Amino acid sequence: MTFIDPRLTERRNARTAAIDLATPLEIVDLINAEDRTVPEIVGTQREAIARAIETAEATFRRGGRLFYVGAGTSGRLGVLDASECPPTYGTDPEMVQGIIAGGPPALTRSQEGAEDRIESAVEDLSAHGVRAGDFVIGIAASGTTPYVRRALEHARVVSAATALVACSPPPQETLDAVDILILPLTGPEVVTGSTRMKAGTATKLVLNMITTGAMIRLGKTYGNLMVDLRATNNKLKDRSERILMEVCEISREDARKLLDDAGGVVKTAIVMHFLKTSRSDADRALEQAGGVIRRVVDRPPPPVPDIPL
Repeated sequence: MTFIDPRLTERRNARTAAIDLATPLEIVDLINAEDRTVPEIVGTQREAIARAIETAEATFRRGGRLFYVGAGTSGRLGVLDASECPPTYGTDPEMVQGIIAGGPPALTRSQEGAEDRIESAVEDLSAHGVRAGDFVIGIAASGTTPYVRRALEHARVVSAATALVACSPPPQETLDAVDILILPLTGPEVVTGSTRMKAGTATKLVLNMITTGAMIRLGKTYGNLMVDLRATNNKLKDRSERILMEVCEISREDARKLLDDAGGVVKTAIVMHFLKTSRSDADRALEQAGGVIRRVVDRPPPPVPDIPL
């Protein structure tokens, strides 16, 4: 008798059934063919992802925080996305946080059984002070991770908004705790159950969209330029100066001085330059405009140079 697992991520993939006899090039082609399906599948969830962006933006504007919660690969992807927000957008590390079953040790070494210790989810969310006004996004490739389900239930109890990113339809008891369901059904993996592959790729794409979309809505870009970064190392200082040189049409030396006067904040420097104003006045104008440069400086960013790739 053949048992069919109800979880799509646990089913066998007929297209890769003979992969154990494949050459290295054939393995590459098989994996690449499966990976090419992922972006289109993620696209089917565009409206749900947009709702998550709206919820994240509203959460941030009222002083709330975004929490990703997951186990294994899902948890690591949440921690990764959260950890990239401060250097990319100059956010406080508390603004977007990742919580993984098993704690920090699970980031580098599998913590067997951590995803089944459901009350640990309540303890972990409580330790992070999750409360009303926050936004908790559970990540569970299979849709059935007990730790994630319990975290969402607790988030609902404390009146935090909730969402779930899953690659297989979750059970009703999980859906009951979810405000927004994002469900890219990536199907059976190349290697059965290896959700770090297509499911992991889909999850990373979704998380990228949520935080990037929310940060754009908060005014952390000018066009597609990253303007709310902090020049905390040589690479970011160089990028900051180059942005000011391009946007303000000034020399490297002038860009460096302007950046120093703006406390190392590019968006403040841009407003200071075009309004010919002080740092404090520029910051005040940005605050009144919800952080969006275009509402303060009535001009588009410079056109993209037509440079062959």
